[in-house]
Amino acid sequence: MTYESLAKFAQTWGLVYFFVIFAGALVYALWPSNKRSFDDASHIPLRED
Repeated sequence: MTYESLAKFAQTWGLVYFFVIFAGALVYALWPSNKRSFDDASHIPLRED
């Protein structure tokens, strides 16, 4: 296996890997049951203790 073929493999499957991670994070962030926890977290800086 040459460096060029290894680099092409890493570039191709690395892109797929990062796309899957990004899609998973996006689904997690937009999942309807997570809305309340994200809304609560967004108000933390405005709370007075």
